[in-house]
Amino acid sequence: MQNLWEDAGCDAVVEEHRVHGELPRELAELVYASRLLGRENRLVMHGGGNTSVKGELTDVLGNRVSVLYIKASGVDLANVTIADFTPVRIEPLQKLLGMVLTGNSHTQEDLRRFSNRELRNFLFLNLFSLTDHMVRGGLTPSIETLLHAFLPHRYVYHTHSQALLALSNQPDGEKLCRDVFGERFGIVPYMRPGLELALCSQKIYASQSDVEGLVLLKHGLVTFAETSKEAYDLMIGAVSEIEERIAGAGRSTFPSIALPETLLSGERVAPLIRGACVLEKTPGSRDYKSFILDFRSSPQILEYVNGDNLRSLASRGAMTPDFIIRTKNLPLVLQAPDASDPEGFGHHVREAVEAYATEYRRYFERQKEHSGMEVEMLDSLPRVVLVPGLGLFGLGRTLRDARVNADIAEGSVEAVLQAESIGRFESITEADVFGIEYWDMEQAKVKKVFYDVFAGKVVAVTGAGGAIGLATARAFRKRGAEIAVLDLSEEGLAAAVEELGPDTLPIVCDVTDRSSVSEAFKKICRTFGGVDIVVSNVGAALQGRIGEVPDEVLRKSFELNFFSHQTVSQEAVAVMKRQGIGGTLLYNVSKQAVNPGPDFGPYGLPKAATMFLVRQYALDHGRDGIRANGINADRIRSGLLTDEMIDARSKARGLSREEYLAGNLLKLEVTAEDVAEAFVHQALEKKTTGSITTVDGGNIAAALR
Repeated sequence: MQNLWEDAGCDAVVEEHRVHGELPRELAELVYASRLLGRENRLVMHGGGNTSVKGELTDVLGNRVSVLYIKASGVDLANVTIADFTPVRIEPLQKLLGMVLTGNSHTQEDLRRFSNRELRNFLFLNLFSLTDHMVRGGLTPSIETLLHAFLPHRYVYHTHSQALLALSNQPDGEKLCRDVFGERFGIVPYMRPGLELALCSQKIYASQSDVEGLVLLKHGLVTFAETSKEAYDLMIGAVSEIEERIAGAGRSTFPSIALPETLLSGERVAPLIRGACVLEKTPGSRDYKSFILDFRSSPQILEYVNGDNLRSLASRGAMTPDFIIRTKNLPLVLQAPDASDPEGFGHHVREAVEAYATEYRRYFERQKEHSGMEVEMLDSLPRVVLVPGLGLFGLGRTLRDARVNADIAEGSVEAVLQAESIGRFESITEADVFGIEYWDMEQAKVKKVFYDVFAGKVVAVTGAGGAIGLATARAFRKRGAEIAVLDLSEEGLAAAVEELGPDTLPIVCDVTDRSSVSEAFKKICRTFGGVDIVVSNVGAALQGRIGEVPDEVLRKSFELNFFSHQTVSQEAVAVMKRQGIGGTLLYNVSKQAVNPGPDFGPYGLPKAATMFLVRQYALDHGRDGIRANGINADRIRSGLLTDEMIDARSKARGLSREEYLAGNLLKLEVTAEDVAEAFVHQALEKKTTGSITTVDGGNIAAALR
């Protein structure tokens, strides 16, 4: 593993934090080293690992107090700042450990209860005042705080090194680690993180106080020193030694299963998985809380998922306890998706998910009774799905969550293959898994996450480079949806992504071209796993006196203002039916559909057809749980209603520009944002379909009833 430390880089981080007054240089150096560790996925992933430094702060009475700055629980080391470290008073932590070690406090039963129910409160009680020390509110001290506190060294670094996990997740893991390190590292048997691990580690360290670090079997690697650089160097050096040991063993090859002649593609498989893995259904409706999917494939992943021992390997558990709260202990393993029988594979997926959920419930009941823990069951759905012939999927309520789980799964694939090349991969016991998964200290990492109303939903917006499309995408994004923006203009898409954020999927798409639309929905399924809401928004206001307009103008308008909506709808419905969890089709129609304007027939006629298209989809696909609704808007400043067109339409009606734009009962100009909010409203109306909502400030001539 490459050592990335640069003195100049460290000095730059120190200078960056010089403005924070009392905060010492040592804390800035901790930030620098933490970022180096966090940016290496083979060391830590997404909130895993923890680092600390010991220092002093002044309390309100002017006394100097020894504190431990430790990375807060769940914070990502890769982008950590000084505000992500919680200062905890050291003296009470060391007293607690001393009392327990000497037997002056707590029976074993009391200790078990304490570690489950009281440790978190104890840590909070001993947090140093946060007001003046640049610490973000709402942070929880790491569950490893006690482990860091008892070690006398100034800097303590703890990673979940992938190489260490491959080496220590073995029946003879202790021997293998000893073969690499000799007596230079203390070897700590697996213990649940927190008080138990701290106590066991303290005893090991007390008997070998000259060690360079600690190996936490089936968990992680700890190094410590008086300087940040030295602790970092020790970590990189130790991991490099393990990697050399693994490389020296050579790489085992594993026999592959026989795959079907033709496989379903990832974009065909993803909606089937997504539809089978739904968290819960809103009572009395067909609305589900669903997942976003992130797909991964590589030669290494395919070697793993195609292996004839896949089910055996997948049943042995997570690489480290730190992953369990995110990915659960076990993935779901499917059969290879035979393209000759897509319906049969769909049935298999649903049956496999149900079998997984049933086994999870059995595991919960079994371990709840065994442990005596008073806990409620989490959802029973997988967070990682392995598909022979294709690869793996990470599942999460957001795209970021899905990517995190896919990252963990991909890293675990590499570590398991390495472990099998050394010997036999073996994780922690089922009882230990339950103790981690249902420990309130671990639960706190995920329970504080807020998911907005459209979390887990995928929204595709056509014409997203225009005013209404962009406003609509923005409105759904604001409420937690994942967004795909479709437009012909690459410039418009780039502007949309800049505003909506990097997780937005931009797709150059000609909605009048069936193949372009089909490819767009394939990209959406490959990126997010499927689609839930489609806002068919594209349109152009072609004009002409109806008795004189050329056929090509009218046909062009129908292609864009009617047939494009049909094409987009058909492609969306195909995906929604594969998912089997309903969906929503939303259309930007126009008040022209019911209240035509002079010389506007080429635009109004296809819009009238589109209004009936809305109703036809509501009629034909309500049985599939797919709702179809439309918006009749009027006089919205946009790429369609340009300044030139405003002048032309106001002149045609004998009005000024201002009178034209506010020519409604409310005497108010209607904006793109008003239309966007109407689309959001329609998406939230779970039992409304076939509806046309007017967003025009009030126009009796355009009223439908």
